[in-house]
Amino acid sequence: MSSIRSKRALLAVTATALVLATTAACNASGSGGASGNAGGPAHKKVTLITGVKSDPFYITMGCAAKSEAKAKGIDLTVDGSAQWDVSVQRPLIDSVAASRPDGLMIAPVDTNALTPSLQQIQSSGTKLALVDTAVDDTSVGITRVSSDNEEGGRVAAKALAQEMGYKGSAIVISVKPGISTTDARIKGFTEEMAKHPGIKILPTLYDNDLPATAASQIQSTLAAHPDLGGVFAGNTNTGQGIATGLSQAGKQGKVKVAAFDAEPDEIASLKAGTVQVLVAQDPAAIGTQAVDQLAAAFSGQPVQKQIGTTMVAITKDNMNDPKVSKYFYKAGC
Repeated sequence: MSSIRSKRALLAVTATALVLATTAACNASGSGGASGNAGGPAHKKVTLITGVKSDPFYITMGCAAKSEAKAKGIDLTVDGSAQWDVSVQRPLIDSVAASRPDGLMIAPVDTNALTPSLQQIQSSGTKLALVDTAVDDTSVGITRVSSDNEEGGRVAAKALAQEMGYKGSAIVISVKPGISTTDARIKGFTEEMAKHPGIKILPTLYDNDLPATAASQIQSTLAAHPDLGGVFAGNTNTGQGIATGLSQAGKQGKVKVAAFDAEPDEIASLKAGTVQVLVAQDPAAIGTQAVDQLAAAFSGQPVQKQIGTTMVAITKDNMNDPKVSKYFYKAGC
């Protein structure tokens, strides 16, 4: 999705005009920022808290957000959790609450547990943009930018069913319940796969975002269900674990795998034939669009409440197409 770029308005130099411009901006966009100069995005302080800071998905998002923020004169700081856990992300949110930046971009790791903290930050005047994941309370955030994860799950199911020859057992292995994105992927996948009566859907398993657990789970599933023909990995770490488990069991390529995301290790697995389908998101567009929406709010311009970004199915056949390979994630800026 192309980014929205706007020129910063030139502020009048008289004190009276500056007051008027500040008042107009605050009235047009809701509560004002907690610090920085009002009237436009320049010199505003924004923090991005990602889900897992070492994840190439979030690295790609952070790189794009930094680039867009620099173009708009925004001072952007990027941080993230060491792992996908409420107890790890909460201290980062508390730190933001204490510093009171003008804006916060965040991928909350739970749909409800962090809502009170985010409400408190928002009520203090910091403008919130939810990126990738979201919370159930729709009053949190001036904008929400993410992929259509339900549709992504359906795309994965269609591709996996075809790879399986429309027969056998299939299973979903994901992170944990209560994550907006992966919950939506599972919903889309199971609803679409149910349209194929020749495929039996096994109960979903959760690995707590640990590849070693996913590897063990896929091996146990193989032992209990010899007809296992396909598996859907809810995220990157799960996909890595499944690939490892299938390789160790000698089932690489025999059990078909559809995985989310397009991180470097997953691209390598696609090339090696361990994974047959990758459903790539566009984390760069998510980061760019969130910065753009905060910049609009700082300038008193309209803000889009919900933005969906592109998703692309990547296979061994199309991965070398520049129109597809541009969705590969980065390990660094």
